[in-house]
Amino acid sequence: MTTAALARPWLVLAGLALGVCVTHGFARLAYGLLLPAMKSEMGWTYAQAGWLNTANALGYLGGAVLTMLIIRRFSPARIFAFGMGTTAVALLATGLDAGLAWQTFWRFAVGLLGALSFSTAGALAAGLFPGDARRSALAIAILFGAGGGLGVVLTGGSLPLMLDTWGPASWPAGWMAIGAVSLCALPLGLWAASRLHAPVQAGPTEATPLPVRHMLPVMAGYACFGLGYFVYLTFLSAWMSEQRASAGFIAFVWVVLGASIGVSPFVWRRIMARHASGLPMALIMTCIAIGTALPVVLPKGPVLLVSAVVFGLSVFMVPGAGTNFVRQNMPPQAWGSAISLFTLIFAAAQIAGPYGAGLVADLFGNIGISLLVAAGVLMTGAALALLQQPVQQAS
Repeated sequence: MTTAALARPWLVLAGLALGVCVTHGFARLAYGLLLPAMKSEMGWTYAQAGWLNTANALGYLGGAVLTMLIIRRFSPARIFAFGMGTTAVALLATGLDAGLAWQTFWRFAVGLLGALSFSTAGALAAGLFPGDARRSALAIAILFGAGGGLGVVLTGGSLPLMLDTWGPASWPAGWMAIGAVSLCALPLGLWAASRLHAPVQAGPTEATPLPVRHMLPVMAGYACFGLGYFVYLTFLSAWMSEQRASAGFIAFVWVVLGASIGVSPFVWRRIMARHASGLPMALIMTCIAIGTALPVVLPKGPVLLVSAVVFGLSVFMVPGAGTNFVRQNMPPQAWGSAISLFTLIFAAAQIAGPYGAGLVADLFGNIGISLLVAAGVLMTGAALALLQQPVQQAS
């Protein structure tokens, strides 16, 4: 990393956070806002609607595997920059054709390209404050919280109102607008990547082996997170629409959700800095499970807002907890590979989530059942993560 980056680490972090905004906040979460309009316009079942996010998850899995393969040949900064730029273009292209095959291709592409950037952003942020555990934990938390939260606020505050004003048929314009905003975010993101000249990792013969056997509980918990969390974000708007919520209220709930994601780093930073075990992940996932179940258990307006706050204060902190676990338990030269492994596990697990939730919703005629199942999966993951000890103690 260059001295210029160390001199302005918070500005560099802002650029990395914009990358997360584009590759996760926009690329992954905006679909849940546009899904009701796309579903009604194309006459999709819940399973078909869920399939597009499963295609996105398949692409994300491919991107995670590709990252693990190329991170020994290219620096994380270059991979991050390439992923962010190509994701912005893919988002723009998503609005060009309504065909299911076209949508499937671009949802897959957005997942693949976004994973390149998202899985390297954590490794880059982890090195911004060497030797300072508290600021490192805060930087990692801000990366995922502020970056993802900004994406949710921007899309959540605008897309439901746009669809209500122009009608469901305007959903392609939503994707075009998201792509345009993503292109506007590129300059700072690419500048941040240019400041971070992290070395390419050692070749296979010199690579630091990962203590996989001693990380099984936290990896299993992370897999449950991938399987369960996306159900809420995919079908929240559809659930509220079924409850006859107004477009203004749906937008307000999503803005509250995004704002909660944005401030979440300040809620969890001390816990993540103090614990090298799986405790932070377990606590965070418990909150996500509660937030996921609340809209079904108590489907009232104020409870939906509470659900958005509880879920938002926690959901993007699980990747932060995973990254922080890696930073506290492994040497810097292993961070890229370890975080890529976590991303791979997460990507593989989340493939079944949206499509499976859609099938359950079609079977019972109620997406609320899927939300309750997802909450159960998340609680199981929390229990597994709680078993994780610091690697030094476990080995």
